[in-house]
Amino acid sequence: MVGPGGREESVPVRPGAVLARLTSRAFHAGWRGLQRAGAVTADRPGPHAFRRIGPGTRLAFPQGTVFGTPWIELGAHCVIARDVTLAAGMLPDLDLGEGSRIVLGDGVVLGRGTHIVADAPVTMGDDVHVGPHCYLTSTNHSYDDPHRPVGLQWPRSAPVTIGEGSWLGTAAVILPGARLGHNVVVAAGSVVRGEIPDHAVVAGAPARIVRRWDPDRGWRPPLCTPAPVPLPDGITAEQLRRLAAVPEPAGSGDDAPRPPAG
Repeated sequence: MVGPGGREESVPVRPGAVLARLTSRAFHAGWRGLQRAGAVTADRPGPHAFRRIGPGTRLAFPQGTVFGTPWIELGAHCVIARDVTLAAGMLPDLDLGEGSRIVLGDGVVLGRGTHIVADAPVTMGDDVHVGPHCYLTSTNHSYDDPHRPVGLQWPRSAPVTIGEGSWLGTAAVILPGARLGHNVVVAAGSVVRGEIPDHAVVAGAPARIVRRWDPDRGWRPPLCTPAPVPLPDGITAEQLRRLAAVPEPAGSGDDAPRPPAG
């Protein structure tokens, strides 16, 4: 530190502060090591005997609740964030019989804190992206008897299907029996039940279609932003950089003079 008159002065260093910094660095380095060692992959499945786990798939550490792994199939190159629950069956150590209960296609992404609870099958196509803290379930409590606690009434189950290329926003809830087509967008916080067609955008609780792609008419209602313009074939990144550096000619903006009317 430079003091009065331009003289350099030493700053006293408290031993406690140095120890705190060193401890913090050691702790974070150790935590990163635990994250690497605790991740689950096809080569390092740890305690989990998945029916299938594809190459390149990774479950980040720490994992959430994971059970019923003999009835769980994970495709290739899936990214499953920390604290994700994968529960095949309502309780651990159940014999669920034939067939899988959770099936993820290739390239699926599950955001942090997401829960999949599958008594009946929950199936996702390829390249489905699920935001953080979503909840997908194929079973739910019934409410047939108004005089009995809801949690003690026998649940009902129905398969759930999420079509390839779909995107579920943060905290979306997918209820039993939901069937989403491909390339469906579910807005954050939506509650989805029933059938959603391909290329639909849904929002709300319960979720309703707010926009949909029509092969003949395009987006209905129309998008508020201009449609993307494809780049010409053969254009290079260097050409784009040069184009971005070219200043606009004088008078080409909003302040440009306009010819008199008439």
